[in-house]
Amino acid sequence: MLVDILRLVFIAGGLVFIFMLVQACWRKKQSGSFETTPFWPVALIGGVANFLDTLGVGSFAVKTACYKQFKLIDDRVLPGTLNGQCVLPTVTQSLIFVGAVAVDPLTLICMMMAAAAGAAWGARHVASFDRQTIRLVMAISLLVVAGLIFAGLLGLFPVGGDAMGLSGYKLAIALLGNFIFGVLMNVGIGLFAPCMTLVYLLGMNPLAAFPIMMGSTAVLSVFSAGTFIRKGAFDAKAVLAVAIFGPIGVVLAAMLVKSMDMEMLKWLVAFIVIYTSWTMYASWRAVRRSPVQLTVESAG
Repeated sequence: MLVDILRLVFIAGGLVFIFMLVQACWRKKQSGSFETTPFWPVALIGGVANFLDTLGVGSFAVKTACYKQFKLIDDRVLPGTLNGQCVLPTVTQSLIFVGAVAVDPLTLICMMMAAAAGAAWGARHVASFDRQTIRLVMAISLLVVAGLIFAGLLGLFPVGGDAMGLSGYKLAIALLGNFIFGVLMNVGIGLFAPCMTLVYLLGMNPLAAFPIMMGSTAVLSVFSAGTFIRKGAFDAKAVLAVAIFGPIGVVLAAMLVKSMDMEMLKWLVAFIVIYTSWTMYASWRAVRRSPVQLTVESAG
């Protein structure tokens, strides 16, 4: 029953987004401002990025790197475009994993609500955050966590477990963590890898992270993308391309994840954490070397 209600919520959010996107595309076509962005390269990048996203590797970093490399998307509308592109893929992820992975309902709903509350709070206070400090702390923290996970996989340190739910102080830690991860989404730090790491360290089955992190992101993305669409701060053609082909990458990756051996999945988590740690450090270093970009970020 609960799974059906959650699926209806995700579907309703997806339908609202589709209506808003079609309406925005129609208005842009009527006014002659519909973008000339190449459809197929963006669609291909979106499909691959969302395939990786379903495995736990955040799609924002992959898409941003490709768009900048091939000069496909104007930087001015990149944040809104990325947010709009992730809605239907994350809704698809949620529909697949919420029913397929038997996570404790209380843990799932509470962590989704914590992430949403964090994102809402962060949206109002994000201007006062020091992005550089956050990136560096997250990079170091994730690197330490990766070391603990590898130690556990090699039998040197007890970590991970088979639990599909949390209670007591562990649930409290998980809620606080997901609230913080929701806040950090406002400064461009994805929720997937930190959330996956947290539930794993709290003794949960790594597969349990998938419906939690995807359900959290699906709820958040509908609201954030809607804001950008209403402001017109997005590339409609690029969003449309990934709205169509992103879910295809999700379905293909979901088939792979659900057929994975649990030991292989644990190794995947470890490598995702290391990769995310490196991307955080790379972002910190890039801004540190570019005083102009640092000034812009501090201002905004």
